[in-house]
Amino acid sequence: MSRSRTRLDQPRAPRRSLLPEYDPEAFGRLSERVARFLGTGRFIVYMTLVIVVWVLWNIFAPGSLRFDRYPFIFLTLMLSLQASYAAPLILLAQNRQDDRDRVNLEQDRKQNERSIADTEYLTREIAALRMGLGEVATRDWIRSEFQDLIKEMDERRLFPSESDEGDR
Repeated sequence: MSRSRTRLDQPRAPRRSLLPEYDPEAFGRLSERVARFLGTGRFIVYMTLVIVVWVLWNIFAPGSLRFDRYPFIFLTLMLSLQASYAAPLILLAQNRQDDRDRVNLEQDRKQNERSIADTEYLTREIAALRMGLGEVATRDWIRSEFQDLIKEMDERRLFPSESDEGDR
Protein backbone atom coordinates (compact mmCIF):
# COMPACT_ATOMS: atom_id res chain seq x y z
CA MET A 1 0.00 0.00 0.00
CA SER A 2 1.33 3.36 -0.99
CA ARG A 3 0.29 6.42 0.85
CA SER A 4 -0.16 9.57 -1.18
CA ARG A 5 2.02 12.37 -0.01
CA THR A 6 0.57 15.77 0.67
CA ARG A 7 2.25 18.50 -1.30
CA LEU A 8 3.20 21.40 0.85
CA ASP A 9 3.64 23.84 -2.04
CA GLN A 10 -0.05 23.72 -3.01
CA PRO A 11 -3.13 24.70 -1.05
CA ARG A 12 -5.43 21.98 0.18
CA ALA A 13 -8.63 21.30 -1.66
CA PRO A 14 -11.61 22.76 0.17
CA ARG A 15 -13.42 20.26 2.37
CA ARG A 16 -17.11 19.78 2.14
CA SER A 17 -18.90 21.21 5.12
CA LEU A 18 -22.18 20.17 6.63
CA LEU A 19 -22.85 23.75 7.64
CA PRO A 20 -24.40 26.11 5.11
CA GLU A 21 -22.06 28.69 3.60
CA TYR A 22 -22.98 32.34 3.40
CA ASP A 23 -21.33 35.52 2.30
CA PRO A 24 -20.74 37.71 5.39
CA GLU A 25 -20.73 40.86 3.27
CA ALA A 26 -24.11 40.01 1.75
CA PHE A 27 -25.50 39.34 5.22
CA GLY A 28 -24.02 42.63 6.44
CA ARG A 29 -25.57 44.55 3.55
CA LEU A 30 -28.94 42.91 4.26
CA SER A 31 -28.69 43.83 7.93
CA GLU A 32 -27.94 47.44 7.00
CA ARG A 33 -30.97 47.59 4.72
CA VAL A 34 -33.18 46.13 7.47
CA ALA A 35 -31.75 48.54 10.05
CA ARG A 36 -32.31 51.48 7.69
CA PHE A 37 -35.92 50.40 7.19
CA LEU A 38 -36.48 49.92 10.95
CA GLY A 39 -35.38 53.50 11.50
CA THR A 40 -37.99 55.04 9.21
CA GLY A 41 -41.41 56.50 9.80
CA ARG A 42 -42.77 54.08 7.21
CA PHE A 43 -41.85 51.13 9.46
CA ILE A 44 -43.60 52.73 12.43
CA VAL A 45 -46.73 53.32 10.36
CA TYR A 46 -46.71 49.73 9.03
CA MET A 47 -46.13 48.28 12.50
CA THR A 48 -48.89 50.44 13.97
CA LEU A 49 -51.31 49.33 11.24
CA VAL A 50 -50.47 45.65 11.79
CA ILE A 51 -51.02 45.96 15.54
CA VAL A 52 -54.27 47.90 15.14
CA VAL A 53 -55.61 45.37 12.62
CA TRP A 54 -54.47 42.50 14.86
CA VAL A 55 -56.21 43.91 17.93
CA LEU A 56 -59.40 44.92 16.07
CA TRP A 57 -59.62 41.54 14.36
CA ASN A 58 -59.25 39.65 17.62
CA ILE A 59 -61.85 41.84 19.35
CA PHE A 60 -64.55 42.20 16.68
CA ALA A 61 -64.17 39.08 14.51
CA PRO A 62 -66.49 36.12 15.11
CA GLY A 63 -65.28 33.86 17.91
CA SER A 64 -64.29 31.02 15.55
CA LEU A 65 -62.03 33.35 13.47
CA ARG A 66 -60.20 34.89 16.42
CA PHE A 67 -56.69 33.53 16.82
CA ASP A 68 -55.49 35.57 19.80
CA ARG A 69 -57.81 36.23 22.76
CA TYR A 70 -57.88 39.38 24.92
CA PRO A 71 -54.54 39.40 26.72
CA PHE A 72 -53.03 39.11 23.21
CA ILE A 73 -50.29 36.71 24.25
CA PHE A 74 -49.53 35.78 20.64
CA LEU A 75 -49.17 39.48 19.68
CA THR A 76 -46.75 39.96 22.57
CA LEU A 77 -44.79 36.92 21.39
CA MET A 78 -44.62 38.27 17.81
CA LEU A 79 -43.46 41.70 18.96
CA SER A 80 -40.82 40.12 21.19
CA LEU A 81 -39.65 37.95 18.30
CA GLN A 82 -39.45 40.98 16.01
CA ALA A 83 -37.48 42.91 18.64
CA SER A 84 -35.14 39.97 19.28
CA TYR A 85 -34.18 39.95 15.58
CA ALA A 86 -34.18 43.71 15.08
CA ALA A 87 -31.75 44.52 17.89
CA PRO A 88 -28.85 42.33 16.65
CA LEU A 89 -29.39 43.46 13.06
CA ILE A 90 -29.23 47.09 14.14
CA LEU A 91 -26.09 46.39 16.18
CA LEU A 92 -24.48 44.63 13.22
CA ALA A 93 -25.29 47.58 10.96
CA GLN A 94 -23.85 49.98 13.55
CA ASN A 95 -20.66 47.92 13.82
CA ARG A 96 -20.25 47.98 10.05
CA GLN A 97 -20.81 51.74 10.06
CA ASP A 98 -18.24 52.12 12.85
CA ASP A 99 -15.73 50.16 10.76
CA ARG A 100 -16.37 52.42 7.75
CA ASP A 101 -16.08 55.51 9.94
CA ARG A 102 -12.80 54.23 11.37
CA VAL A 103 -11.38 53.68 7.88
CA ASN A 104 -12.56 57.13 6.76
CA LEU A 105 -11.08 58.72 9.88
CA GLU A 106 -7.73 57.01 9.23
CA GLN A 107 -7.75 58.21 5.61
CA ASP A 108 -8.62 61.74 6.73
CA ARG A 109 -5.81 61.65 9.29
CA LYS A 110 -3.30 60.55 6.64
CA GLN A 111 -4.54 63.24 4.26
CA ASN A 112 -4.17 65.86 7.02
CA GLU A 113 -0.63 64.67 7.72
CA ARG A 114 0.24 65.00 4.02
CA SER A 115 -1.32 68.47 3.92
CA ILE A 116 0.65 69.55 6.98
CA ALA A 117 3.88 68.17 5.49
CA ASP A 118 3.19 69.98 2.21
CA THR A 119 2.43 73.21 4.05
CA GLU A 120 5.63 72.96 6.08
CA TYR A 121 7.63 72.28 2.91
CA LEU A 122 6.10 75.31 1.16
CA THR A 123 6.76 77.44 4.24
CA ARG A 124 10.43 76.46 4.19
CA GLU A 125 10.63 77.18 0.46
CA ILE A 126 9.06 80.63 0.89
CA ALA A 127 11.47 81.40 3.75
CA ALA A 128 14.41 80.35 1.55
CA LEU A 129 13.15 82.59 -1.27
CA ARG A 130 12.80 85.53 1.11
CA MET A 131 16.31 85.03 2.38
CA GLY A 132 17.56 84.78 -1.21
CA LEU A 133 15.69 87.94 -2.20
CA GLY A 134 17.35 89.76 0.66
CA GLU A 135 20.67 89.36 -1.19
CA VAL A 136 19.35 90.42 -4.63
CA ALA A 137 19.94 93.93 -5.87
CA THR A 138 16.64 95.71 -6.34
CA ARG A 139 15.97 98.65 -8.65
CA ASP A 140 15.75 101.12 -5.78
CA TRP A 141 19.03 99.89 -4.31
CA ILE A 142 20.81 100.24 -7.68
CA ARG A 143 19.41 103.78 -8.10
CA SER A 144 20.58 104.79 -4.67
CA GLU A 145 24.06 103.37 -5.41
CA PHE A 146 24.25 105.28 -8.70
CA GLN A 147 23.16 108.46 -6.98
CA ASP A 148 25.81 107.95 -4.33
CA LEU A 149 28.46 107.38 -7.03
CA ILE A 150 27.40 110.49 -8.93
CA LYS A 151 27.61 112.57 -5.75
CA GLU A 152 31.00 111.12 -4.94
CA MET A 153 32.31 111.80 -8.45
CA ASP A 154 30.98 115.34 -8.32
CA GLU A 155 32.76 115.87 -5.05
CA ARG A 156 36.05 114.61 -6.47
CA ARG A 157 35.54 116.53 -9.69
CA LEU A 158 36.26 113.57 -11.82
CA PHE A 159 33.94 114.91 -14.46
CA PRO A 160 34.82 118.24 -15.98
CA SER A 161 32.21 120.90 -15.49
CA GLU A 162 30.24 122.18 -18.48
CA SER A 163 32.17 125.38 -18.62
CA ASP A 164 35.39 123.41 -19.02
CA GLU A 165 33.94 121.46 -21.93
CA GLY A 166 32.99 124.62 -23.78
CA ASP A 167 36.62 125.82 -23.75
CA ARG A 168 37.86 122.87 -25.65
